[in-house]
Amino acid sequence: MTDLPVEQTWMVLVELLTDLRKKKVVIDTKIPENIRMAKTTINFYKVNPADPERMKELKRINDFMNAAQNKLIDLAENIGDDYKDQWIKKLTKASRGEKLYDIPEEKSSFVIGAPPGFSMVRLTFKVPLSEERVQEIAEYNNVIIEFQTDTIIVIYGDKKNIQDSLKEMSSFFTEQIE
Repeated sequence: MTDLPVEQTWMVLVELLTDLRKKKVVIDTKIPENIRMAKTTINFYKVNPADPERMKELKRINDFMNAAQNKLIDLAENIGDDYKDQWIKKLTKASRGEKLYDIPEEKSSFVIGAPPGFSMVRLTFKVPLSEERVQEIAEYNNVIIEFQTDTIIVIYGDKKNIQDSLKEMSSFFTEQIE
């Protein structure tokens, strides 16, 4: 499957989010959630883009991306017009379909790497997890959690935030020890 322009936009948003975090900007927890949901929905859509049911997901992808983009650009504007303009240029290039990043092939069951500036961990559980429970941990610890399957998750974020989220998830591990 070829890369979609929206994946390039997703990567720009992840990079902008990472850069803002490095600048110690306070990030609304809805932003990483929208970015995570956009990526999950993109992956769902890419399985079979010709499927009419999956085509309906394009609106959801755009909604998640627009919500995150608007809030991130507002935060970038607080840093300065030049900074904001730099990110708008990247987003414009991405929306035109210009390749800014290499997108890892999704067919592999291995996670190739984290987005720029993020650390990453992949976990496999014996039984499916409650997405609601996991999302609470993600929001509290300011990480992005992507469900690859109902038993495999990938956590993206700053190393310390990932460690904190893993500590909170420790109860999931003890629940599954036989």
